[in-house]
Amino acid sequence: MAQIGEGHEAHGAAPQVLTFGSPSIGEILADRYQVEEHLGDDAHGRQLYRGVDVVLRRPVTIVLRHPGGDSASEMLAAAVAASRVVHPHLVGVYDAIDEGERAYVVREWIDGISLRDAVAEGPLDAARAVAIAWAVADAVGALHEAGVVHGNIHPGTVMIAQDGRVMLADTRTAEDATEATDVRAIGGVLYSALTGFWPHAEAGPSPLPDGIHEDGRLVSPREVRPDLPSQLDELAAGLLDPEVEAAPAMTISAELSLLAELAAEEDELENSLDLGAFNGVTPGSPRASRRRLLAFIAALVATALIGSFAAMQFGDDGATGESGTGPSTSAAASLRPSGAPTKLDLTADQVRIVLGPAGGRGDRAEVRDADKTVDGDVKTGWATDHYNGADFGRIRPGVGVWVDLGKPQQVDNVKVYLARSGSTLELRGGNEDPGNGQATEAGDEQIVATYQTVAPSRVAEGTNVLFVGNETPVRYLLIWVTRLGADQTRRYIVEIDEIEVTVR
Repeated sequence: MAQIGEGHEAHGAAPQVLTFGSPSIGEILADRYQVEEHLGDDAHGRQLYRGVDVVLRRPVTIVLRHPGGDSASEMLAAAVAASRVVHPHLVGVYDAIDEGERAYVVREWIDGISLRDAVAEGPLDAARAVAIAWAVADAVGALHEAGVVHGNIHPGTVMIAQDGRVMLADTRTAEDATEATDVRAIGGVLYSALTGFWPHAEAGPSPLPDGIHEDGRLVSPREVRPDLPSQLDELAAGLLDPEVEAAPAMTISAELSLLAELAAEEDELENSLDLGAFNGVTPGSPRASRRRLLAFIAALVATALIGSFAAMQFGDDGATGESGTGPSTSAAASLRPSGAPTKLDLTADQVRIVLGPAGGRGDRAEVRDADKTVDGDVKTGWATDHYNGADFGRIRPGVGVWVDLGKPQQVDNVKVYLARSGSTLELRGGNEDPGNGQATEAGDEQIVATYQTVAPSRVAEGTNVLFVGNETPVRYLLIWVTRLGADQTRRYIVEIDEIEVTVR
């Protein structure tokens, strides 16, 4: 298994990592830590190794960078600060060594998956989301009480261990990090667990798709998932609202612990949450039945994970090195209850391009590359030709991507990843394929004329668009573009890089 959860998540090219002086497999560092396996390199140019403490005979993680000295001062200072705090939800730091040409931190080895991997197949149920956010908040509260700011909370540093623990890793000493930014990031963890999105503007960058914004406002979890309890929705939204003063982490921890207690006792958050009861909670207040809560969280997560792990991939999105086969789908899916939303694994033969009727004025060259919208790579996609106006130069009413769900299904949501903002899209659906599996002009005209609206038009204010489905099952979907956004040359185009469909 490979270690996960290192480094700040960031987009961009793979880091250039110096390998001069890198340890060889089998080498023993500081006469104590034997290097066993190179797992990958993170977004900050650090190398990650699995190792063994030959004195205590326990597995360890070794985070190493070249050179040491001043360039490694932030990493070493953060490790020293984190080592002062021992907490059941913090990854333990064992050692920090600077050899000049290289420096390394030795910390606790964790087998498991990151929160980022857990939500890759869809959001978690409310009880599990609360349990994970509580663990993170409690760990952050302990850090803050010791005068330490974490500064690096995101879905890649929140780990769910095979033994059921929820662990927070990789404290950093970034100058712009404050206790308030940590608390916003706790809200981001809760938001991410509930929605599968990460609120970039409110909680920092992450490779997870950005939370949906409308008129500058972050769409709340309940707008993404109407089944969520309103009180939980309000808590997540409040933690991320820049107009609301950030509460101390221990206060957030106390609130979440009570939510988890109620979830365990009632097995239904909707009928039991009352956030008004938390108004009198202050930092350091005793939490009710803490031992029972810890047992609940351990049982909640452990029963979903134990026995379902395969070899894991090093989890930093900036990594260039990979090990193992990556997180198993069953491991992430097991965090969700039966009947929960499931993301479809769409293939090239399930998508094609639909062009609105052009009255003989346009060609059909744009029907190419539909497969690139479901290839799992946001760096590739399908694009229209350039048009002279946002209205397709009045040549056609629109264009779109047709998706075959395989059978009539209730659509939970559809995520569309675009290369640029400005286009207007809507979601349509139907149960007939007039083209009989082929992209034909007559078939396209029938699809455009007969498919009904599943979700109304949305202007892509960013590069992500989320459509929430309805209760009527459909076999076919049409992601329909009615207006185009402009590129850098002020010509009009839309490029759809990826489509994800989640069904019930």
